Amino acid sequence: MPVTGSGPAIAVIVNPAAHKGGAGRRWPAIQAELAARLGPFAPSFTAAPGHATALAREALARGARRFVAVGGDGTVNEVLNGLLDPAGRLIASETVLCPIPAGTANELSRALGHLDLPGRAFDAAAGAGSRPIDLLRVCCTGLDGEPVERFGYLMVSLGAAAAISHRTSRSRWLKKLGGVAYLLMTPAVTLGFRNRDVALAVDGVEQGRRRIFTMIVANTENGGGGMKLMPGATFDDGVLDLVEMGDISRLGMLTAVLPKVYSGSHIHHPKVRVARGRSFRFEADVDTLVDIDGETVGRLPLEVTVLPRAFSVGVAT
Repeated sequence: MPVTGSGPAIAVIVNPAAHKGGAGRRWPAIQAELAARLGPFAPSFTAAPGHATALAREALARGARRFVAVGGDGTVNEVLNGLLDPAGRLIASETVLCPIPAGTANELSRALGHLDLPGRAFDAAAGAGSRPIDLLRVCCTGLDGEPVERFGYLMVSLGAAAAISHRTSRSRWLKKLGGVAYLLMTPAVTLGFRNRDVALAVDGVEQGRRRIFTMIVANTENGGGGMKLMPGATFDDGVLDLVEMGDISRLGMLTAVLPKVYSGSHIHHPKVRVARGRSFRFEADVDTLVDIDGETVGRLPLEVTVLPRAFSVGVAT
């Protein structure tokens, strides 16, 4: 049941399987931090992929308005999708999402500054502060061939970056290593990945076909365990940033581009392009995976649009 008090009711949703079970092992310490601020509460635990969305929807119906999501970006994304209607609007306008970093990747927490000051995530969850941020709307072809519509807050990737995320999430041991898991998987995927032609449109204007290694539509600077994939991207400006890693050889990717993604200097490579827009469309003739917020959701064709300042996240005051 949601925690109640002088403020809005609070629901705590926990994914004990996040970080390959690391979140479950950390839960007693996390619970103690939350209880010190919230008092006694009854958390809800996820049992399968997608369960956090259902739990969020149920808690919303019971009156919860502040949602504490304990897990990684995948868990936070599932909770978020439980708070939205089919058009991407909050079902209850006063709803606030509060991530507690406990997953393989915790990029929303990183963007909020909560990884450097972990106590602030708990303070934000128990407080009343919030800030609005932009929402990503994704439409693509699902892995089962049916249309998929999902919402997120971090970034959407296609091509090699999506393949790296997909392979990492399926590894039984890599995810135990946290954000470094993506770095370790990158060479293996790069060496076997074939660049492909992708047709791109930005804000409805056709940009032609270009041969690419990967493309990433970013709402924040960081992804993949702290890589600065799109320097300068901010999640509340109503605009999305595209970084395109073009037709670069495998050796070139491994030696001249990928070593620079943590500093963000990869964007200066002559075959890396950046662009800004409010909507993007991608099409390809070969099977190309799509990932949103660290979860494989389907394949091209893909449309990504921004819904400016469409939901709120908790901040410490």
